[in-house]
Amino acid sequence: MTSSADTPPLDDIDAAADADNAETNVFAAELAHWRDVRGLSRGALARKLGYSRPYVSKIESGSEKPSESFAAHAEATLQAGGALRAAFAEFANTRTPGSRKPIPAEPAEQGSSLVVDHDDAVLRYDSLTYRLTQRRRLINTGTEPVTRYLIRISVDRWPGDPERSNRLYQEHPLTWEEVDLHAWSGENRVEAMDWTAHHDTAAFKEVWLLFSRDGRHFPLYPGQAAWIEYEYIVSDLHWGNWFQRAVRLPTTRLSVRLNFPADLEPVVWGLQTSMTAEAQPFRTPIQYEVDADRHLYSWSTDNPPLHARYRLEWDFRGRGDDGDRTPPSKVMAGLGIVQEGDPILRQTARGFDLPTEAETARRVVAELTSAAERVAKAHVFGKGMGVAAPQIGIGRAAAIVRTTDGNSITLLNPRIVETSPTTDEQYEGCLSFFDLRGRVPRPLTIHVEHTDIDGRTRITVFEHGDARLVAHEIDHLHGQLYTDRMRSDIEPIPVEQYRGSGTSWTY
Repeated sequence: MTSSADTPPLDDIDAAADADNAETNVFAAELAHWRDVRGLSRGALARKLGYSRPYVSKIESGSEKPSESFAAHAEATLQAGGALRAAFAEFANTRTPGSRKPIPAEPAEQGSSLVVDHDDAVLRYDSLTYRLTQRRRLINTGTEPVTRYLIRISVDRWPGDPERSNRLYQEHPLTWEEVDLHAWSGENRVEAMDWTAHHDTAAFKEVWLLFSRDGRHFPLYPGQAAWIEYEYIVSDLHWGNWFQRAVRLPTTRLSVRLNFPADLEPVVWGLQTSMTAEAQPFRTPIQYEVDADRHLYSWSTDNPPLHARYRLEWDFRGRGDDGDRTPPSKVMAGLGIVQEGDPILRQTARGFDLPTEAETARRVVAELTSAAERVAKAHVFGKGMGVAAPQIGIGRAAAIVRTTDGNSITLLNPRIVETSPTTDEQYEGCLSFFDLRGRVPRPLTIHVEHTDIDGRTRITVFEHGDARLVAHEIDHLHGQLYTDRMRSDIEPIPVEQYRGSGTSWTY
């Protein structure tokens, strides 16, 4: 459940090392967490902050004390919703004068001698809690015994809205009692493993799984292979509708299985991304089967590249307040679409400073793409569809449009600079109040000025249905809804009535 366009509700960071215990550095851990959430390497973060990579690496490893100005700059750059400011304050208040002992190096760097032969995750939901069972077959290809293995339990209820998520975890922190972590070594849970907390915050935990139990040690020696397995629970108060696997170590096979109640009518899809690529659908399909009253989904890939991220997302279409068909507006709300009445729909979205904010823009576009995938699974759009950033709770000037012929349009900082004198009036719907349809007059041709990710400004001409779709989304970025453009003598009609009398757009 970690935040951003390319990280999950749950993102285990895997590593192993035989090192001394080190001083806990809350800020370093929080910085590493938010860098990972935003999909940045240390070098990429250093460039965005304007610092050298070695300096950022020392801050994150704990060997260099962060300054207050660095913390403030990192907070603003990573948009951590106050988490980095709070972590710096905690670090500054608890740091022992003169203590300079570093925390262990970054997990991926520590685990360089390990290869993951098979990474297998099973996630089961019982309508109240999620239970993750994670199994890995590890091979020690190094020259030293491995005595511990680092994992992360990380949650993010609303990945597109870090401030909202942070408020949730401040009021309802993730606790060890809720997690109820257990771990074992051996293919059939032969040896129970001790564990010790490495970092403990309201939204994520880092844990060392120890190759020992009650004083008895069974390290993973060079050339040896062993299965480890661990299991924990997170309530759906803390868990968002997505699960991500991040490839931190060389991995031969990666597999994920989801197990959901059939009466929730689950719909599942997958997106993959990396530190440099935008989110794209899985290259291979997710397999699906029914087992009694459960719906089972499985997906796997071989030899995934390092730093790749594979995210499964889902919607429970059968989750309503009663036994009747869930109203379209509730379906959209359940898919993460902001509904009419939320103040963000009446605010002007903030533009991007491009190319300076290119990474931020990419993350927003990835969130929009994810939302569009969710919505497309729940409804067939015969006239195309679009999503604007305010509709998923992000007040930035970005929108995507999918046209009837399958084209995808990305709009950053768009504004209409010219319109044709000829117009027409046709029915439109809006994801933010999907129970209604309304007749809206629009120009047949519009000229739109928008910005490329590299900062270049261009003008694109859209006509007919594409012009209507684009104009609708640009309105959202200026705090307008289609009802604002309807003639005063016409009211929107219920979607059921529209289905009986409406027709597709014709030109």
